Amino acid sequence: MPSFDIVSETDLAEVDNAVNGIRREIGQRFDFKNSKCTIERDDATLTIVADDDLKLRQMHELLKTHLTRRKVDAGALEFKDPEKAAGTMVRQVVTVRQGVGTDLARKIVKQVKGSKLKVQVAIQGDQLRVTGKKRDDLQDTIAMVKEMKPDQPLQYVNFRD
Repeated sequence: MPSFDIVSETDLAEVDNAVNGIRREIGQRFDFKNSKCTIERDDATLTIVADDDLKLRQMHELLKTHLTRRKVDAGALEFKDPEKAAGTMVRQVVTVRQGVGTDLARKIVKQVKGSKLKVQVAIQGDQLRVTGKKRDDLQDTIAMVKEMKPDQPLQYVNFRD
């Protein structure tokens, strides 16, 4: 029976490369001269420390630009609220989303079941398995999920006949 998996995976090695590129650019740019702006990665969490809100927004732009250069979708980032750090410094935690969350998975399952396509969707941990008798039904399911425009990037892998 044909099947495929819906997953959301971000290559953390490419995120590391982007973070290293940002560090180099911060060291070279004139507008960051004598600033204490830093970016650190710990597992799937990035911590941005900036001098003020303006530099924090510039760091966001740098992060999105460098991730795009490394072919990582910036939609995988979840920005938390900025918080005050020492003095006038601002700290922000950014989570790199891995896996399909339960809310999004339920939304996809509900949408697929309501579409009257002859496929079954099963939630398996942080991914979804879609099975059906016809390959065309599976391709229609992929098209329908893409039209939903979820807020995080999804990949369609492990397509089997």
